[in-house]
Amino acid sequence: MIMGASASSFWYNLRVPHPCREVPILDYDLALLFQPMLMLGITLGVALSVVFPYWLITVLIIILFLGTSSRSFFRGIEMWKDETILKKEMAKPRETFVNSRGELLIDTYEPLLPREEKTPMQIFTFNLRWNKLMLLVVVWAAFLVLQIIKNDLVVCSTWYWVLTVAQFPATLAVFGYECVKLYKESKKRKSLGNTESVCEASIEWTVPHLVFCALCGILGGTVGGLLGSGGGFILGPLLLEIGVIPQVASATATFVMMFSSSLSVVEFYLLDRFPIPYALYLMSVSILAGFWGQFIVRRIITFLKRASLIVFILSAVIFASALTMGVIGIERSIRMIHNHEFMGFLEFCSSK
Repeated sequence: MIMGASASSFWYNLRVPHPCREVPILDYDLALLFQPMLMLGITLGVALSVVFPYWLITVLIIILFLGTSSRSFFRGIEMWKDETILKKEMAKPRETFVNSRGELLIDTYEPLLPREEKTPMQIFTFNLRWNKLMLLVVVWAAFLVLQIIKNDLVVCSTWYWVLTVAQFPATLAVFGYECVKLYKESKKRKSLGNTESVCEASIEWTVPHLVFCALCGILGGTVGGLLGSGGGFILGPLLLEIGVIPQVASATATFVMMFSSSLSVVEFYLLDRFPIPYALYLMSVSILAGFWGQFIVRRIITFLKRASLIVFILSAVIFASALTMGVIGIERSIRMIHNHEFMGFLEFCSSK
């Protein structure tokens, strides 16, 4: 479902212009920064899903989802207040707007300068950056090939661990390249007195921030591997937290999820964890839901001029997922207790 919805959202977003800048709405630099770590986390998460007992996975996911949901909700409230200030000021003569914290408010619905109207095809080609897209595809394909080869090997054999360790150099190479690029660009802008942010994020790209993003990427991938969700429940709130505007955060998160969730699908298929007809049906439904969901939500945001609605929707979906997983997880755990089923940790080498 996640793979289908993210793929249809990606296709839809390719025809959507950036709300306030002359750049693609998909932030490819952020995608290249997070995708390798998400992929690495997914392989770890899938392995842990085999070892961890069901009740432990349920508890960890509920705690994580409630935390990210509440943080996104409070972030949405802050944005709603800032948008209210902006809408009130927009009714007055044009001037510089600041919020209650003294930060400059930029209208994320109207461009700062009038710009030439583009046709849908021009927007599509402008949003599609083939060089960076192909690099993302290469990273995804490398992980995919390694998982397929590992599936034919004896678990815990020498070659199995060799291929498992081989994932780290490719991951660190792409992540390190993007880290160096962002760090140098951020340092250069700072030395020139240019306050314009690198990528869409408003943070300064320092070593601690890059390490923090790496850890969050691995955590998101691990959660995606446990659930087969692609890590979007972590990446979306994280992009908002580092200052990415909601429209770009939503588009970039679903773009990255298209790669990570498809890898989760392949890995779970290799483990014989889902029926194909049922999966194809759900994917078809999610493709339609993802496309029309993007269409309707963006129309509402344009009409109300409140991008914070994206944040509230994200928070509500994560919270609903936590409640649903909590109910289902508790019910299944109680049933396992009544049936005297084993509820401890499984041995990795003998459980696959």
